[in-house]
Amino acid sequence: MKTYNKIMLKFWLATAIVILIGVTYMGFTEGFKKWGFYYVVAGIAFLSYFMRKMMMKRQEKHEEFLANQKKENE
Repeated sequence: MKTYNKIMLKFWLATAIVILIGVTYMGFTEGFKKWGFYYVVAGIAFLSYFMRKMMMKRQEKHEEFLANQKKENE
């Protein structure tokens, strides 16, 4: 599961960067009035990256807590 989480973390970061660059390029070529709204999509991708990163840290702390609790009960 850790491998999957790391892959998805990189996926969301790469997706956000590609969308941000693409929207900026299209904004300069065709106008920001038409493409400006798509920055929201890049923002959602960045939000997904940061949320996944936060949840991975939270999961690691919880697994550590469970391991310590198991050691104490033995």
